[in-house]
Amino acid sequence: METVLTRDCSATAIPAGNAVTLEKGTGVFITQTLGGNVTVRTDAGLFRIASLDVDALEEVDLGEDAAAAGDNGESLEDQVWGALRQCFDPEIPINIVDLGLIYDLRIEKAEAGQSEVFVKMTLTAQGCGMGPVIAEDARTRIKQLDSVSEATVDIVWDPVWNPQMISEEGRKILGIT
Repeated sequence: METVLTRDCSATAIPAGNAVTLEKGTGVFITQTLGGNVTVRTDAGLFRIASLDVDALEEVDLGEDAAAAGDNGESLEDQVWGALRQCFDPEIPINIVDLGLIYDLRIEKAEAGQSEVFVKMTLTAQGCGMGPVIAEDARTRIKQLDSVSEATVDIVWDPVWNPQMISEEGRKILGIT
């Protein structure tokens, strides 16, 4: 879908991970709208526009993808997994859980009935500048859960990620058998 920016907009260059400003009036082609964030292509390359700035895009409907993970009577662990499933690599239409990037999830009790969440994740490539952006998205989404007082997301490289780590659901999305 092609559209135009209605105001100056903060974005992240893909794959470098540099913060940039896309100017009002810039024509963009939307390549992905997942997890409330939008990936756009311009003449200058690919950019990720965070959910806070999606209003700069003319006539964009994020639908259900913008919905946050909720309690719904689920255990905290299920809520955390749900929050992580709302995080996407801006170039790949699969959440980071089904992409096989989450290596470890640990929940520890904290004060006042709250919990601290610790996640170890990897990336599809060590040189990916988007790693800190994806990790911060995950940390922020986990921290927004009512019973979480703190969330830590660390990027690790052992074991090295490979395509066999993609879940069955992720394989279906990519058309891999």
